[in-house]
Amino acid sequence: MKALLALSRVIDALNQRVGRAVTWVTLLVVLVSAGNAIVRKVFHTSSNAWLELQWYMFGAMFLLTAGYTLLKNEHVRVDILSSRLPRNKQIWIEIFGVLFFLLPACTLIMYLSWPVFVDSYVSNEQSSNTGGLIRWPVKLMIPVGFGLLVLAGISHLIKCVGYLRGLCPDPIARENAKTAEELLAEEIAREALEREAALQQQNQQGR
Repeated sequence: MKALLALSRVIDALNQRVGRAVTWVTLLVVLVSAGNAIVRKVFHTSSNAWLELQWYMFGAMFLLTAGYTLLKNEHVRVDILSSRLPRNKQIWIEIFGVLFFLLPACTLIMYLSWPVFVDSYVSNEQSSNTGGLIRWPVKLMIPVGFGLLVLAGISHLIKCVGYLRGLCPDPIARENAKTAEELLAEEIAREALEREAALQQQNQQGR
């Protein structure tokens, strides 16, 4: 089991590095998108290559960070019923889900998408748009992204078994007590209260 937990740590480190690297892609997408908009509005021209680069990076943000999202427990988990169960039973549900849903589905997508990438690479497939980019890099992201998700699923499975044996921390515990959605909702509510307080202050000063 120690060897499996060590493998889990290696997989987690890989997805951690990929996830952190891809966060910079978010900044690049914003810059490229803003640059495309400015050039189109100011100079009345555009480039299909830059537009497709924007799409490619947008795809990378989702495909390459799926494993990182699972690692951080920030994926959508419909646990209305399971959250009421004891922790050990919740872990068994996680194991069942990984074994019979996550791993088979992701492996199938990897298997089906790999020949698509190979055909595109061998033929040096080009975009059908004038001045567009080559297609195989974006098609490669599909098997790579799902491969990272498979690895994350294996790591999660190891940690679930390790938790049941008392060898590692709870694998489904979030780093933050609240979800990203809950934190966002609180931020929106806080900003709304601040705007309302500012309006009330302006009304009082007007009187």
